[in-house]
Amino acid sequence: MQKETSSSDVSASHVGRVRHRRRPNEVTTTGNGANGPALLVSDQNKYKSMLIRTYSTVWMIGGFAFLVYMGHLYIWAMVVGIQIFMATELFNLLRKSSEEKQLPGFRLLNWHFFFTAMLFTYGRFLSRELVNTVTSDHLLYKAVSGLIKYQMFICYFLYIAGFVWFILTLKKKTYKYQFKQYSWTHMILLTVFAQSSFTVANIFEGMFWFLLPASLIVINDIAAYLFGFFLGRTPLIKLSPKKTWEGFIGASVTTIISAFLLANLMGRFQWLTCPRKDLSTGWLRCDPGPMFKPEHYFLGELVPQWFPWKEVFLLPVQWHALALGLFASIIAPFGGFFASGFKRAFKIKDFGDSIPGHGGITDRMDCQMVMAVFAYIYHQSFVSPHNFSVDTILDQIIRNLTYEEQKSLYQQLGEIFNERQFMQI
Repeated sequence: MQKETSSSDVSASHVGRVRHRRRPNEVTTTGNGANGPALLVSDQNKYKSMLIRTYSTVWMIGGFAFLVYMGHLYIWAMVVGIQIFMATELFNLLRKSSEEKQLPGFRLLNWHFFFTAMLFTYGRFLSRELVNTVTSDHLLYKAVSGLIKYQMFICYFLYIAGFVWFILTLKKKTYKYQFKQYSWTHMILLTVFAQSSFTVANIFEGMFWFLLPASLIVINDIAAYLFGFFLGRTPLIKLSPKKTWEGFIGASVTTIISAFLLANLMGRFQWLTCPRKDLSTGWLRCDPGPMFKPEHYFLGELVPQWFPWKEVFLLPVQWHALALGLFASIIAPFGGFFASGFKRAFKIKDFGDSIPGHGGITDRMDCQMVMAVFAYIYHQSFVSPHNFSVDTILDQIIRNLTYEEQKSLYQQLGEIFNERQFMQI
C-alpha cells in the first residue's frame, strides 16, 4: 500500500487496492525488441491470477443465473445492492479521516442525497408496477396513488432539506473539503446512479432487454481477457497502454456473433420476453409480439451448394441484437477506459477488493452502466411502439387522476360502450 503524504487527499485504507498488478489481458511494454512485446501466456505469474479470476467469474455467473430464475423483483434488489456498494466505494474515494473527525454526521448527508435520488428515480420508473400491485386493497391503493401523484414534490422537498442541511453544517477551515464532497456526491448520482437505474427500467420492459445487454458486456470482457492473454501484443490506447488490439478485435467479433445467437435463444422464453406489469414474482404468460415470432428466410443461391441449411427461421429481434452487440463491443469498452483514466488520476489500481481477481464492484460495472442507458434508449426509440398504448394511457390516468375521478371515468366509459352496443342492435 502507498503511504499517506501531507498532500494526499485520501488514506490508502479508503481507496481500495493501490498495489500495481497487471491485468492478464494486458501486455507489458518490455520484451525482445526484435520480436515485439512478449505474449502474456509466457508469463507464468499470470496463471494464478487467471485462476482466481475464473473462480470469481463462475460464482458471479451462477448467482446471477439464480436471480434470473427467481424473477424481476430479485434482480431489482440485486441492482439496488450493487448501487449501494458502488456508492460506498466512490464515497470513500475522496474521504479524509482528519476532516471527517471534525464533521460528525457529515457522511450521512451523502446517503441522504443517494436515497432521495433512489426514491425519485424508481418512483418514476416503477409507478405503474407499484400501483398494479396494490389495486386489490382500496385504502392502500389510494395511499400509493397519492404518493405517486406528489412524488416529485416529495423528492424535491427531501433534496432541499439536504441542501439546507449541508449549508448548516459548513465549518470554517473545512469549506473546501465540504464543497468537494458535495460536488463529488452529485457527480456520483449523475454518472453512476442515474445510468445504472436504467437497468431497472430494462428489467420490467422484459428481462430480455436487461439480460441480453448485460450478457454481451460479460462476454466481451471475458473474450477480451482470453484473446489478450493468449494473443495480445499490440497496445490499444495510450490511456490504458496495456490493453491490446488483439483482445479488442477478438472480443468485438465474439460479442457480435454471440448477440445474434443469444437473441434467438433468449427470445424463445416468455419468462424473458414478457414485460412485468407489477411487483409480483409469479410466472409470466403473454403474447410475445411480432418481435419474438420466428420468420422464414430462404437462402437459396446466397449460400454454396455444400451448405446444409437452405432455409432458416430467425426472430426479428436478432437484427436489433446486432446493434446491441456492436455497441457492446465498440462503444461500451470506453466506459472501462474512462474508469481506467479515473483510477490513474487518483493513483489507484482498483476501486475496491470485494471481488477476488476483479477489484471492486465499480470495476465490474463501468461498461454495464454505459450499456444499460443505450439499451433503454434503443428499446424506446426502435422497439417500443410510439403510438398511445393501453398501458401508457392507464399510467397517465393512475398518475394524474384521483380515485373518484378514475371511478367517474370508468362509469362514463361504461355509458359510452352501452350506447354503442345499443346502436348496433
